[in-house]
Amino acid sequence: YPCIVITAKGQPDVASRMFLSRIASELQIPVLALVDSDPYGLKILSVYMSGSKNMSYDSASLTTPDIKWLGLRPSDLNRYDLPDQCRLKMTDNDIKTGKELLQEAFIMKNPEWMKELQRMVKTKEKAEIQALSSFGFQYVTEEYLPRKLREGDWI
Repeated sequence: YPCIVITAKGQPDVASRMFLSRIASELQIPVLALVDSDPYGLKILSVYMSGSKNMSYDSASLTTPDIKWLGLRPSDLNRYDLPDQCRLKMTDNDIKTGKELLQEAFIMKNPEWMKELQRMVKTKEKAEIQALSSFGFQYVTEEYLPRKLREGDWI
């Protein structure tokens, strides 16, 4: 499936955001985000989507408004039978951040994102992308991503 899959370590830098915006515009193929299943993964996704609040003056060349959430989503934890030892208990700060995100426009305008974030806050569970490696070193590239792409499982 022709697409761009993006992931990040921490907040996306300006050069990465500009590159993604340009390549998505020129290639006209979907951009899918693979982020941790926690409130901060969604914050990273929001910066790719609508830019950072600090740089709102230059959002046109730094955003990818049609980016989709590929994973790791809260529903994936059960769907892919992620072992209990790979599921992390959310801290009070995580839960607070998750509840604050539920009030953000980029979440509220997408009912499926709302449902996923509500699930995360309710279960108080989070997981990092690397938790999928508990199934094997190549699980993400050989099983998880191909299945998600084949099934069109992004929101």
